[in-house]
Amino acid sequence: MKSNKAIVKMIRSKQEEADLAPLVKQILEGLGENPGREGLVRTPHRVDQALKFLTSGYKMDLQKVVNGALYEVKYDEMVVVRDIEFFSLCEHHMLPFFGKMHVAYLPKNKVIGLSKIPRIVDVFARRLQIQERLTQEVAQTIQQVIDPVGVGVICEARHFCMMMRGVEKQHSGAMTSAMLGAFRSRKETRDEFLALVNHRGNGQ
Repeated sequence: MKSNKAIVKMIRSKQEEADLAPLVKQILEGLGENPGREGLVRTPHRVDQALKFLTSGYKMDLQKVVNGALYEVKYDEMVVVRDIEFFSLCEHHMLPFFGKMHVAYLPKNKVIGLSKIPRIVDVFARRLQIQERLTQEVAQTIQQVIDPVGVGVICEARHFCMMMRGVEKQHSGAMTSAMLGAFRSRKETRDEFLALVNHRGNGQ
């Protein structure tokens, strides 16, 4: 059973959460729709829940995400986690952008649990974002958490604000990178990273 303090904390947390449903209802009315018709009656509630999930990164605690999964290991070769899928919302139009991220680091004296890297990506992807900042935030966070010799991050994404509106280019994509430490100062380290990202072996 939850303690009284835990219950009070949960109630306060729910009370502090903004109820977006009335605002969504206003938007539907502003678009010329009838929020009372059958297909839209529950839409304000659903949008409220969807937006809160898609921006849940604001409430994620990085220390809890990492959860002490740092291990001292005598390993000084590159660690790469490739093709990390992510979904985010563009802060300019609140339309989705999505893609994959490739993350690498050169350990100094410790490594992080492999599953923690995609979780770190989610912490920052589940916010209102721009791709450039998202790439930098992931790289800087891994640098701070692991203190490696260097970090490299490459992000490939497609943006609905380009695909559905504006220039309406459905097949265009954007690539961004962040190179810290040895990945910035050593060409051979960058080249190794790029080769590993582009390599498609049996594991694809």
